[in-house]
Amino acid sequence: MAEEAEKEVTTFEDFKLNKQLLNAIEEAGYQKPTPIQLQAIPTVMAGHDILGIAQTGTGKTAAYLLPILMKVKYAQGSHPRALILAPTRELAMQIEDSISLLAKYTDIRHTVIYGGLGPKTQIEIINKGLDIIVATPKRLMELYLKGALILKDLKTLVLDEADKMMDMGFMPQIRQLLEVL
Repeated sequence: MAEEAEKEVTTFEDFKLNKQLLNAIEEAGYQKPTPIQLQAIPTVMAGHDILGIAQTGTGKTAAYLLPILMKVKYAQGSHPRALILAPTRELAMQIEDSISLLAKYTDIRHTVIYGGLGPKTQIEIINKGLDIIVATPKRLMELYLKGALILKDLKTLVLDEADKMMDMGFMPQIRQLLEVL
């Protein structure tokens, strides 16, 4: 017979997140995990790939960020270990804001890179060392092909709004990136 029934996950503590993340979650006012978080977080933390589809405002970003922040844990090395691609500068900036909110009690280094402004400042930030990078596809490939961004240490890739990236014609950059990885 089954030994002990697995405890049902109903709180963020049940995900076995570290104290730094739990403190940031509480401060952000998150009460309890949303359905997409309940399904995605344990799967991602177990090392599986997922495809998540949910309405805007249901907590999709935290559903992939919390496992990434647990996996990355602390600042280490010079090159990014997690990459989050977003189709627009606005979404990339929102994701970066979410990382800042959830990683505020960690030393994890992160930045957002996107086009529309010169790459000089972005390259300077990259050169200081990063753990997580949020980027738009075109700027990411531009900096990679320039040699300003080294992706050999990547362990996690998120394509946020992948359908929108395809609709916007980013498939060549995504294919190119996947070949690199």
